[in-house]
Amino acid sequence: MNNIKEKATIGIFGGSGFYSFLGDVKEYTVETPYGKTSDKIAIGKIAGKNVAFMPRHGRDHSITPGDVNYRANVWAMKEIGCKYLISPCAAGSLQKEIKPGDIVFCDQFVDWTFGRRKDTFFEGPIVTHVSAAETYCPNLRKLAIQSAEKLGLSFHKTGTVVVINGPRFSTKAESKFFTSQGWGVINMTQYPESYLAKEMDMCPLNISLITDYDAGLVSDTEPVSHGAVMEVFKNNIENLKALLIQIITDFEEYDCACHKTFENSRV
Repeated sequence: MNNIKEKATIGIFGGSGFYSFLGDVKEYTVETPYGKTSDKIAIGKIAGKNVAFMPRHGRDHSITPGDVNYRANVWAMKEIGCKYLISPCAAGSLQKEIKPGDIVFCDQFVDWTFGRRKDTFFEGPIVTHVSAAETYCPNLRKLAIQSAEKLGLSFHKTGTVVVINGPRFSTKAESKFFTSQGWGVINMTQYPESYLAKEMDMCPLNISLITDYDAGLVSDTEPVSHGAVMEVFKNNIENLKALLIQIITDFEEYDCACHKTFENSRV
């Protein structure tokens, strides 16, 4: 179905600004059993390694978080050979110690989405239960932490991301509840993206770039606005690019329990 001449082991979902740090880029349209992907997959070189990239919201940022075809996007990454999937995202802080400009390598998620998101590849007829207990890959997160340390970035080794449906931001009441649960950050895309990667026997890594304090409750700031989020994100995009380049430069393939998730999931 797909005649793709280039293959890549590492895939990245992110914003359109990431095209600039891929060298020798070739773009491919990948047909999937789940419909259209958000955009073409760009495959290029970083540190001599083939890396695949796709803007999850489309290159013109026209797809809302609830309308992203997560299944098609993840399946396409698997189709072109990816075993390791890096998911950078903008996120709000729910805790005072997690400051705008910080990076959080989340190790847990809480799904607070609803409605139209298709969140599994396994809809029958064979019953399949894929564990989400440790969705994010500890081995890939360890490498990311080492890379952040090399660069002297301000980061948090672990954290729980609560994923809301969007496109609206939280009310103050919702934000206060999320904070009271001890959850660290809030985002609109990490579910089901990361979980679907796990279903496909891939190693998922989350990199949450903190852009604001959610709803202004944690630090008594003004409630979050999209303009403010994008301003902080743009100001810190170079740190994120440097981190991704460092991770990929230091990356070496490894065997991982993530690659055998499916084996223990069938009834």
